[in-house]
Amino acid sequence: MNKDIRSESNRIKIFLVDDDALYLKAMEIDFLQHPDFSIETFATGEICLENLSHNPDIIVLDYHLDGINKNAMNGIETLDKIKSFNPDIPVVMLSSQDKIDVAINCMHHKAFDYVIKSETAFVRLQKVIRAIFSYKKMEKELSWYMERM
Repeated sequence: MNKDIRSESNRIKIFLVDDDALYLKAMEIDFLQHPDFSIETFATGEICLENLSHNPDIIVLDYHLDGINKNAMNGIETLDKIKSFNPDIPVVMLSSQDKIDVAINCMHHKAFDYVIKSETAFVRLQKVIRAIFSYKKMEKELSWYMERM
């Protein structure tokens, strides 16, 4: 039993936030096929924010988020609140919009990356997640060296 608890704690906890229920379920299924990931899904930014105490390693966040409730927070507002809560949580923005100004806006609000919803989005997300953990590892190593100087 302890082995299961340990393996759960070693998994990368990913929050998936999207108001498109079908797309959200498809993403969840893709991620759950990989034993390295633990997934929590949310249909709104508000619900995601209520669960930040679960300490996600990464959040994949839809840009619009107004499909269920037109008055819901959009992805940028949610991103800003996530960064206010904990600026170290990497957030990857996800959108069906293939527009450079949308991507730039997301990066301006401190998103780690921007991924366009497509057939290859899951593969791209996996690469981004690997990059995030490679980056975090380099940060830790640099911090370790800087402390010793």
